[in-house]
Amino acid sequence: MSTRSRAADHDGHHLTVTAADDVPIAIREFGPADAPLTVVFIHGHCLRTESWELLRGYLQPLWGEQAHLVFYDHRGHGNSGAADPATYTIDQLALDLDAVLRAVAPTGPIVLVGHSMGAMTILAYVRLFPETIGARIIGVGLLAGAANSVTRVGLGRLLNGPAVHSLRVAVRRAPRAMQASKHFTRHIFEPIMREATLGTRKVSPRVLAVATAMLNETSLLTMASFLESLMRFDETATLHRLGAIPALVLAGSADIVIPFAHSVVLASQLDDVELVRLDGAGHSVIMERAQEVAGAIAALVDRALVGAASQGERSCGPGPECGPAFAIAG
Repeated sequence: MSTRSRAADHDGHHLTVTAADDVPIAIREFGPADAPLTVVFIHGHCLRTESWELLRGYLQPLWGEQAHLVFYDHRGHGNSGAADPATYTIDQLALDLDAVLRAVAPTGPIVLVGHSMGAMTILAYVRLFPETIGARIIGVGLLAGAANSVTRVGLGRLLNGPAVHSLRVAVRRAPRAMQASKHFTRHIFEPIMREATLGTRKVSPRVLAVATAMLNETSLLTMASFLESLMRFDETATLHRLGAIPALVLAGSADIVIPFAHSVVLASQLDDVELVRLDGAGHSVIMERAQEVAGAIAALVDRALVGAASQGERSCGPGPECGPAFAIAG
């Protein structure tokens, strides 16, 4: 069972939820816990909650007291605890998401928004907890994500190479030695990652500094241990479980980590979906084009709340005593 501690902070409320295997998961909350809607943001591989800060700057003033915003660090990332590398899988991240939801949003409607590996976490959660879709989960945002085949096109093809295989083996056998050598390997990987994650438009020095810092602060053990799960990821059979709940599929045209073609395929298999392409944006689209991404997420939330209210009215019946189930945020 998850446990929860809470401390007020000028930068939101910082909490720690203990996952089922006792790994501490660090959370930041903004807005009232009893707001009409909870929106949970799930970050990508080698990132942390700070990757959402620019986007939060647009959404928090828009929604005010009408939304409870939840951000958290995956195990092995940011301020969350390290764990057995065997647990560094997408399925485990979905179980951690369930622990977070049970602790900070035990009741009320929820919209899930995931970036990259966070979007994959949402799809795994849908498979593991299908009963929540349409009941608790009323909308999903899948940003720079994919349902499968991340190693077939784009930079993901490198994951099949011998160098990555050797890195994964070396990290498993000598994690301390490999982590100590990270200061050397980062000089090799940083230029590649900058080109991979940032698009064709000029990016502000602040965005570049934040992205680089998050990459540097993620342990090599965490970075390498998730690769196998990413390589094997395939949730195409899960997509039908999303049913007709509103979905947003968004990515940048210049994303070479998970090319936009993945988003096209993903959106084609969803019923109630808005597909958004941001020209010139790379894999770090949530930092590069925060204002445009925020607008798309706000539109998703409006669609989700309208859909949930309509469903509530249908369930309740036509009588005047049955009003909309939820207020529309914003």
